Amino acid sequence: MMWMPQRRIWILAGIAIGLGLGATCGHHSVRGDDPPARIDHLDIIDCHTHFYDPSRPEGVPWPPKDSSLYRTVLPGHFRALKQYRPVSGTVIVEASSRVEDNAWLLGLAAEDPFIVGIIGRLPVGSTEFPRQLNRFAANSLFRGIRMRSSRLDELLRASREDEAALKDLHLLADKGLTLDVNGGSGTPAVVAKAAEKIPRLRMVINHIGNVKVSSSSPPEDWAESIRSAARYPNVFCKISALVENADRESGAKAPDDLGFYRPYLDVVWDAFGDDRVIYASNWPVSERAADYESLQRIVFEYAAERGKEATRNFASLNSKRAYQWVERTGRRESIQGE
Repeated sequence: MMWMPQRRIWILAGIAIGLGLGATCGHHSVRGDDPPARIDHLDIIDCHTHFYDPSRPEGVPWPPKDSSLYRTVLPGHFRALKQYRPVSGTVIVEASSRVEDNAWLLGLAAEDPFIVGIIGRLPVGSTEFPRQLNRFAANSLFRGIRMRSSRLDELLRASREDEAALKDLHLLADKGLTLDVNGGSGTPAVVAKAAEKIPRLRMVINHIGNVKVSSSSPPEDWAESIRSAARYPNVFCKISALVENADRESGAKAPDDLGFYRPYLDVVWDAFGDDRVIYASNWPVSERAADYESLQRIVFEYAAERGKEATRNFASLNSKRAYQWVERTGRRESIQGE
């Protein structure tokens, strides 16, 4: 019966085609449209955005008028960006030193469930700090404050003589809030000292410590400071500002090849592990070096190499632990279609 061999031929051909397609589909170049280990319906919280409106009667202290960033920047503008993977919420970081601008952001958040938390800015060490913290912490969307690493270092030095120098940070911990720390490449080392002094306080290093990213090997002093901070379980690290800190000609865009950033990402991820790295963009500051889709692609392609669970943690679960941001009804309705 001749139909049996013919049938076998078709079966074998089908298997061969299937294997060929499987091999093709299983291979993803770094620049491919679909990332490896792609996860449908990935919940992504961008934990470092800045929103402001210079047209307000009182204006804004940042950014300066001569900056390309000096324009109205609101959540709607962010959602309109072309994105590599849809972002479903954000934690805003207040860049203004004016206390009342914290209230403005909270007002913005009240009207938009896309905003799941605010990291404010208050004068740590001032007589007004306890009262202002109590005022803003009464709003569940106020999830903590940010300070400069230089100021944190001052307080740590002062605490050698007077432990009360750290009382405001202990108060922050008492309220279950989080401390963001921003500064130069020595920031992780300062955070490590603070984490040892105040183990109850969750801390987040901003922008992987603002190390200069180049084609050279990562600086060993920075790498060691990252590892020292990571030894404390209450410390997290935002993988952000990679493109802004990339070595490039003045005015040029940052490299968009994952390989350029990989050695630095390896240092941070190997130190903090899958459970304490946080996705963040630093938009709109980041746009001076790369478009949002590109910066997002770089880090999510890297995360995909670490696996699906690591990607989910990086995208939102780790930030939930770090900030305890607020789940809000309706926030996912603004997700762009995949």
